[in-house]
Amino acid sequence: MTSNRTSVADPERVRRIFGSIAHRYDLANHLLSCGFDFYWRKRAAGIVASWRPNAIVDLATGTGDLALAMQRAIPNAQIVGADFSEEMLAIAKRKGVREAVLANAMQLPFTDASFDCVTIAFGLRNLPDWSAALREMRRILRPNGHVLVLEFSLPQLSILREVYRFYLHRCTPLIGFLLTKKKEAYKYLGNSIEEFPNGDAMCRLMEAAGLGNARYEPLTAGIVTIYTAQS
Repeated sequence: MTSNRTSVADPERVRRIFGSIAHRYDLANHLLSCGFDFYWRKRAAGIVASWRPNAIVDLATGTGDLALAMQRAIPNAQIVGADFSEEMLAIAKRKGVREAVLANAMQLPFTDASFDCVTIAFGLRNLPDWSAALREMRRILRPNGHVLVLEFSLPQLSILREVYRFYLHRCTPLIGFLLTKKKEAYKYLGNSIEEFPNGDAMCRLMEAAGLGNARYEPLTAGIVTIYTAQS
């Protein structure tokens, strides 16, 4: 796997893609993941709750599902959802995200050491420079703060990996098109997952960005992984 984002994620293209599918984004996620996305976010929110943070920012919050899961798990915490898509944020607000900020994850409008925890679910791989994005997360973290990244990955077992690749590149674009009429978004999805670093490679990237104690937890046979690290 490559260690830096290079070519797939053009920021304007990604913004256009996600804005165009915002109205069917949740339905597509739930169907394409066979409902497992509820479990993945609940597991991520449970990990964050175990850290007992007071202030959290959820980057690339999209329609706010992870922010909402954390609001339920940590009701007294300040939780800010940030995204660069106005269309996505509008839906997040309607769904009940308490604080929503229009923001580019590469240049966040927050001062240094603003948050106890930074989360990002299914968004890091869409950014043009993973290393720079992780450094920006590190910048806004308070001492002993935490980062949690929930991201798609490839199963380690070869037969499962090939089945999953077939699903990503052949089935997902078709199903996505039927749901949203936007085939480009779901063709892009498979390519972005293939390029994203998995497991130890991602942990090394986090540590190179100044984060420590990087760990990972594969879920659902490794089709997604939770990565955690500390400032």
